[in-house]
Amino acid sequence: MTLENLIEHPASGDKCYFDALGIVIAYQLLLSHCGEPGRQSPIQGGLAPWQQRIAAHYIDQHLSQRITLATLARLVRQSPFHFCRAFKESFGVPPLRYQTRCRIEYAKLLLTKPEMSVTDVGLTIGFSTSSSFVTAFRKATGFTPTGYKRSLG
Repeated sequence: MTLENLIEHPASGDKCYFDALGIVIAYQLLLSHCGEPGRQSPIQGGLAPWQQRIAAHYIDQHLSQRITLATLARLVRQSPFHFCRAFKESFGVPPLRYQTRCRIEYAKLLLTKPEMSVTDVGLTIGFSTSSSFVTAFRKATGFTPTGYKRSLG
């Protein structure tokens, strides 16, 4: 009755009521179109939990080395093509980008040590030149390694 009265006499209507009603209607339309929230189907095609653990552990243990896709795929008993697709489905990024992200996180930790130079950090985490390390670090963090080290105090 309230809704009917507001529609017939909009001047006397309550704007908050109309706004709330619009949200409820939009929610119901979205629900009927997309299904119930939280009831989405589980992700299909990713790596099994044991495969995720093996791949992530291997990458963490070999940060300073160049890891081939074939090596990782062999560890989890998949073809390189299928592994790459499944890895991205599970981790949200391709294996090489994941390794780079892990390297940069480890570099941040190493940069907290005053006795390590930026060049030493870059070489420790597997970059062949300090310029490639600086470029990758800046791309990932928005800071140069030296700037990051200074910001730590």
